[in-house]
Amino acid sequence: MESVPVRCPACCRDHAYITPVYPCPCGSPTAPPLMRGAPAALITHRTWNDDWVRVRCHSCGRRDQWPHPELCCPCGAVLRIPVRPVATHGTTPPPAAAGPPGPSHMPLPRTAAHPRPAFRPLVIRTARDAVNTAALYLKWLGFDEVVQPEVRPSSRIDLRASGIIAQVDATTRPTALRDVECLWLNALNTSVSSVLFSLAGYTDEARSRADGLAIPLFVLDLTGTPQPVNGSADELISVGPGPPAPVE
Repeated sequence: MESVPVRCPACCRDHAYITPVYPCPCGSPTAPPLMRGAPAALITHRTWNDDWVRVRCHSCGRRDQWPHPELCCPCGAVLRIPVRPVATHGTTPPPAAAGPPGPSHMPLPRTAAHPRPAFRPLVIRTARDAVNTAALYLKWLGFDEVVQPEVRPSSRIDLRASGIIAQVDATTRPTALRDVECLWLNALNTSVSSVLFSLAGYTDEARSRADGLAIPLFVLDLTGTPQPVNGSADELISVGPGPPAPVE
């Protein structure tokens, strides 16, 4: 898999970004060709056209739209990785394992009796895909009886499971402070924990408030791989489901 250095323009932190690999319908692994040396762009507003990039399979020549490579920095910024246009890319990418890769940063839960299998992401093309991905992720974490309402309720709770509720913000704007506080109040009223997934990241106020309320925050990239953006999210990944925290 191709790896390129990426510097976050918000906090100047350096990352090594590995290209996501997708299976072409012909069966060959296909990856967007990254542009080395080009600066990553900070995503402050999403448009569906910018979120997709044309990729050519070097085995069969097929050209398809795939999610534009993105990286979630621990500072909360969501970065778009530059990609070379299909017409100028003439080399074959290094071989990679077929199928979508699972997240490599996630530790096993300390309470798990058996190793947790790799999470298999779902490519996000619609808002419903984002909710489905979050539901799959909660099941992967170990939550039971994950339920999705057919119609989104006025409370904006997209998922319910044993001991937890979740909101999935699939809009093109960073999730705001009000969303975090409303989710917390809904969880408080039903004596459960809560978790928030966002496609466009979070405002600084929202992140700060979530940290104070111990609400796990995740960012969804278009490959369907949730990335933790605060300590509560890291803890949820490590520990898995547990009893709701007592209300003081």
